[in-house]
Amino acid sequence: MNEPADPTRFLPPLRGDLAAAKEVELDAEEDFTAEHVALVVPPVDHDASRHLKRLVVSWAMLADFSFSDLLLYVPLPEQPGSRPRFLVVNQVRPNTGQTLFDEEVVGRTVDDLQRPLVASAARDRRITEDVVDSEWLGQKVKVTAVPVLHHGQVVAVMARESPLALTRPPGDLARTYLEIFDRLAAMVAVGDFPFPDEEVLSAGGPRVGDGVLLVDSTGRVTFASPNAVSALRRLGVSGAVVGELASNFGPAGDGVFRSFLSRRPAIEDVEHDDVTVVSRSIPLLADGEVDGAVVLMRDVSELRSRDRALISKDATIREIHHRVKNNLQTISSLLRLQGRRLSEPSAKAAIDESVRRIGSIALVHETLSRGSAADEVDLDEIVRPLVRMVEDGLTSPDRPVHFEITGSAGVVGSPEATSLAVVLTELLQNVMDHAFPPGTLDGGTPGKVVVALSHDAHSVGITVRDDGVGPGALDLESDSSLGMSIVTGLVSDLGGEIVFSEGGGEASRPGTTVQLRVPLRS
Repeated sequence: MNEPADPTRFLPPLRGDLAAAKEVELDAEEDFTAEHVALVVPPVDHDASRHLKRLVVSWAMLADFSFSDLLLYVPLPEQPGSRPRFLVVNQVRPNTGQTLFDEEVVGRTVDDLQRPLVASAARDRRITEDVVDSEWLGQKVKVTAVPVLHHGQVVAVMARESPLALTRPPGDLARTYLEIFDRLAAMVAVGDFPFPDEEVLSAGGPRVGDGVLLVDSTGRVTFASPNAVSALRRLGVSGAVVGELASNFGPAGDGVFRSFLSRRPAIEDVEHDDVTVVSRSIPLLADGEVDGAVVLMRDVSELRSRDRALISKDATIREIHHRVKNNLQTISSLLRLQGRRLSEPSAKAAIDESVRRIGSIALVHETLSRGSAADEVDLDEIVRPLVRMVEDGLTSPDRPVHFEITGSAGVVGSPEATSLAVVLTELLQNVMDHAFPPGTLDGGTPGKVVVALSHDAHSVGITVRDDGVGPGALDLESDSSLGMSIVTGLVSDLGGEIVFSEGGGEASRPGTTVQLRVPLRS
């Protein structure tokens, strides 16, 4: 099984001076949702904060079972001469019923007179329930205040709040859902829920509306929602569901067995033919013993089918890149064989340049064939082997040149990567052709070429700087060489800019600097 996910790593800090808060001012641009809240209110320590955040990750299920809004109250540090106050640090609305709060209430503070049940639950460490007059809403509200215990300490109060006028009729499904909420709330009140090492499901996990099974302490199903029965039927389970042992459902009941043994939630992907159902079995504890389980089930066949299609598509694209790379290498080998049969130096040089150009394109396809994304590539993974290829092919003991790479170019799309690889190859070829002509480095200091990479959110930059003889500022329009024609054409297609200038070194070797910047289109 994968390591348990940590749902607290992405949660932003809550704004406000909480130590002396009378009202907390919130940043209007921050989104305080049920999945994003930080709890930094003294005296809540780090472990308690993680416990509360895990509760927040799971409590949408509790809201659905209770048909009510849930609010999380954290006690504020008491000030001399003031009443006990609580800060609302999070709220969640139910998907199974109507919300009580049309507006966000996160950041509001209340005292023990405004929410006496919350204060009583925090003080007495027990669940309290009553009907109160809400000053916020101007109506009577049914409130169930559940103390959130962690290592024997009350670190918050979870309040179920629902309008009295919208109390659900006592149907079988409603009664069962409310019973499940009461059992889970009792676990919260003694610190058994949320589970500290539960694997947290991301979006796509089962919800209450997708299907619910209630299992007793013997593993026998006592309740099955219509959606849960439908999911079991699609998994090939026939016959009665209610009254049957979950173990009789085959793989669909394995999660219940695992949760009973481990006393921890169990998540299973159950497959039958083309049907995939995600099952999450949550043990219900009473006095430290497993007293049953609630199972949430969701048919994710369509989602898994899309995932498989995407994986297959990515694998196909990577295979295409791999074959293109192999074909380019074959072409390079044929050109090398042709070059060996030539005696004209200029013709052999032209063949060698073509081999390097093809090699730079092959490097891009090789990187794309290995990467996890089939349409983008880390440009650093191309630049480094490309520079080594040029260094190995053009330097020699008679003309020693040291290449250095600095910075990072980040991730670019495959079209930009291919063009930039060819452009960089031509620029390095140009350096070796013009910056260090024969005789320049004989017995002297080795030449140096620095390739500096940079990037931001909108563009990528490549600077090639050498300490050679320095041809001075180069007029690209007047240079008719094939290499410069390729450079100017590709840079123009990318919508970028390229500037040649003198490096400003010593008179004998002033060097040349080439600065290239290309916008990111992908």
